[in-house]
Amino acid sequence: MSNTWPTCTLALLLAAAPAFAQEAPAAGANPPAPVPWSSLAPEQQKLLSQYGGQWNSLPPARQQALAHGSERWLGMSGEQRDKARERFSHWQSLPPEQRHALRGRWQKFQALPPNEQARVRENFHKFQQLPPAQRQMLREQWHNANPVQRQQMIEHARERHEKGPMPRPSPQASRPQRR
Repeated sequence: MSNTWPTCTLALLLAAAPAFAQEAPAAGANPPAPVPWSSLAPEQQKLLSQYGGQWNSLPPARQQALAHGSERWLGMSGEQRDKARERFSHWQSLPPEQRHALRGRWQKFQALPPNEQARVRENFHKFQQLPPAQRQMLREQWHNANPVQRQQMIEHARERHEKGPMPRPSPQASRPQRR
């Protein structure tokens, strides 16, 4: 049981990572409001108990991120929590350089406009639906390409996306005509 709380807390922090990755508020914007410990539900207080003694000294943005993350964690099913723990365990096993690179990519993604984020998600889901051999082939092509070739690949994909799906020829058009 004692191993569960650190894991839950770490998974909670991972769930709150998007809140940490947001840009600093613009000048003149209202700073984040502190979250009183007493405003947290008893389940949240239990989950965040290791922060209870120092809660008031945490920056308000961190309090908000932890409160939001604890809400998300408590709203997850057991299966979702298991997957979150698994992802966090994988995250912890990554070398620091790879974690740094992933954080940078996440921040770059967060800086995209919502329509671009949606397109990236859509393309990711399409990629996941490809057969493993095709995914591997595409990874290798990308890995072996130089920066100019990669840019060409990106532009080609954008053009294909803007044109929409290619129409398939009708079965009658592919048959030889009888005379």
